[in-house]
Amino acid sequence: MYITISIMALVSIATLLTLNLTRFGKAPSGERLKRIQQSINYKDGKFQNQSFTPDLAEDASYFSVMKDAFFKRSKRNRPKDVLPSEKNNLKELDPEKNVLVWFGHSSYFMQIDGKKIVVDPVFSGSASPFSFMVRSFKGTDVYTPEDMPDIDYLFITHDHWDHLDYQTVLKLKPKVGKVITGLGTGAHLQQWGFDPDKIIEKDWNEQAILDSGFITSYVPGRHFSGRGFKRNQAMWGAFVLQTPSKKLFIGGDSGYDTHFAKIGEEYGPFDLALLECGQYNNYWKYIHMMPEETVQAAIDLKAKTMMPVHWAKFALAYHAWDEPIERLTKEAQRLAVPIIHPMIGELVDLNKFESTAAWWTGMK
Repeated sequence: MYITISIMALVSIATLLTLNLTRFGKAPSGERLKRIQQSINYKDGKFQNQSFTPDLAEDASYFSVMKDAFFKRSKRNRPKDVLPSEKNNLKELDPEKNVLVWFGHSSYFMQIDGKKIVVDPVFSGSASPFSFMVRSFKGTDVYTPEDMPDIDYLFITHDHWDHLDYQTVLKLKPKVGKVITGLGTGAHLQQWGFDPDKIIEKDWNEQAILDSGFITSYVPGRHFSGRGFKRNQAMWGAFVLQTPSKKLFIGGDSGYDTHFAKIGEEYGPFDLALLECGQYNNYWKYIHMMPEETVQAAIDLKAKTMMPVHWAKFALAYHAWDEPIERLTKEAQRLAVPIIHPMIGELVDLNKFESTAAWWTGMK
């Protein structure tokens, strides 16, 4: 009995020490916490989704999830081949051009109307608190923080490890003009040395004027947040970004729900909607969309063109690595939804939205 108690105590101490590592961030406190507690989206000590959103579907259990993780994971969960990519010098782009460069998963760079924007950058090679876990696919880490130019706006959709990477944002910090994120996430950034005056935190449906002609609104998603055991102490969501010439939907993780149609009615139409496509499963269908639902979300948003993200870099679910894009392109074609799916690092002209090649076909 004493041995068991000692082991449990050691495990508890190790867990507490691990969770206190700087990379885990910090819970909101002080004036930030007071503001959170006044939010209509905060109840019973945590942020809430607009619709009832269980962690797992009704027919799922944590046992079934773990069993499938070991026995039903696709043999093609990770590509055997090195994924193809391009690398462009982002520091020497023509400032008059409007371009986008995808880094894989939900990370990308945009230059629009003279402003340089980065969304959810993860350049550390891992979507986890520990570098040996959730490793990126071979060929997907062609860009580094050092490759980034000075950044006018850094958008962080929520605080999960595959969207808010400690090592990456720490290296980008000297280059960042403003960080725009959801209410509560600023506590992590401030803990990591970001100037509070550069952090803009918003509740759902709150607006921020960034500069002349650049306006953003933080809008709802159906998901959750948290970098440790305690969930939903910070917000999750997406951004509507209006620039002098474009209107974009910068999507975060989300299950499908009525909020897409509401956003489309209030803010649409969008020139481009960047939407999650990947890391789904019927077990957690309320917090991640199936590929067919992603296409419907683009329709709901009244997007003229859509681009799938949240795939092709990390395996956070059990499906084949290329299943999301195969299913999504098939559904987009069926419903005549314009779509672009660039290769990692490829320069996309945001004034033309020309179709991109199916670069993943034939890969193992």
